[in-house]
Amino acid sequence: MTMMRAYRMTAWASSPRAVEVEVPSPGPGQILVRVAGCGLCHSDLTMRHVPEAFGAHLGWAMPFTLGHETAGHIAAIGAGVTGFAEGDAVALVSPTSCGSCWYCVRGLDSACPQGLAGRGYGRDGGLADYVLVNDRRALLPLRSLDPATAGPLTDAGATAYHAVRRALPRVPAGGTAVVIGTGGLGSFAVQFLALLTSAQVVAVDTSPDRLDYARSIGAHRMLDEATVHGIRELTGGRGADAVLDFVGVDSTIAAGVASVRPGGAYGLIGAGGGTLEGPWFGNLPRDGVVYTFQGSTIADAQEVIGLADAGLVRNAVETFTFDQIDDAYARLEARTLRGRAVVLLGE
Repeated sequence: MTMMRAYRMTAWASSPRAVEVEVPSPGPGQILVRVAGCGLCHSDLTMRHVPEAFGAHLGWAMPFTLGHETAGHIAAIGAGVTGFAEGDAVALVSPTSCGSCWYCVRGLDSACPQGLAGRGYGRDGGLADYVLVNDRRALLPLRSLDPATAGPLTDAGATAYHAVRRALPRVPAGGTAVVIGTGGLGSFAVQFLALLTSAQVVAVDTSPDRLDYARSIGAHRMLDEATVHGIRELTGGRGADAVLDFVGVDSTIAAGVASVRPGGAYGLIGAGGGTLEGPWFGNLPRDGVVYTFQGSTIADAQEVIGLADAGLVRNAVETFTFDQIDDAYARLEARTLRGRAVVLLGE
């Protein structure tokens, strides 16, 4: 029996811990990936507080290994898997999807009903030396990108790309797009907006370091607080064509929605748990779009990896060893990371 390191949730509403578990063996249709690096996500922190009843409702099984921003090399291939070979560098699609339901066959795999449980959220993820993949659809070939640090592109990058892609039809040439919260996801959104539009990109964050970084990757204007007055002042009073909220607390939701021009778009991506009070009339942008989602599609992840491979997107990371996982999560919770935290497992 060959053992490996894994960082796992072992009980409901408790802290995860490092343990040793058996290395899985791939069966028919499965692929075993030797993990090179795995990114950490703020949602990992919320999983520590999920009660058993809610976890069961989501279809989660305990225990499970955390980590849904994973990349590495193929270590073994089960019977029937074609198109890949041992040693291939791959990243793993972050959200789970079945590939055959009404949503998946229409390219809306981020809305797949089976996506509530997957690698790193209710099933074994990538914070381990090896991870078992059940569907070759989840494999994203890497060319020049280093699998040790490519993991965040599959979630932070792809989720931000999904948000920007949804807003693009509402952003005209020379318009204004606002990104509230320029951390791991928001910094990707700043880059995508600067790359895919001619809009004035406004970065909003309370951290001076994050605003400095946002400026370096394409933001044109900086605000240290999300206020209606501040955003509207930058647009001559008209309002922003799009506001993408990567924070999602009461104050950012209220300011973000109120700052959108008629016919514009507000996207709620942040999982801060905020609400919007008041009636819809007069409270939402007239003839506008208000949307929210979780995750991204496989196509989103493929396109983000393509942009990164072409050198058009920066993937800023801070790396940690397996023994430093608790420190990395503490830094994530304290919001002192400038880039995405990535745990290196290939050493």
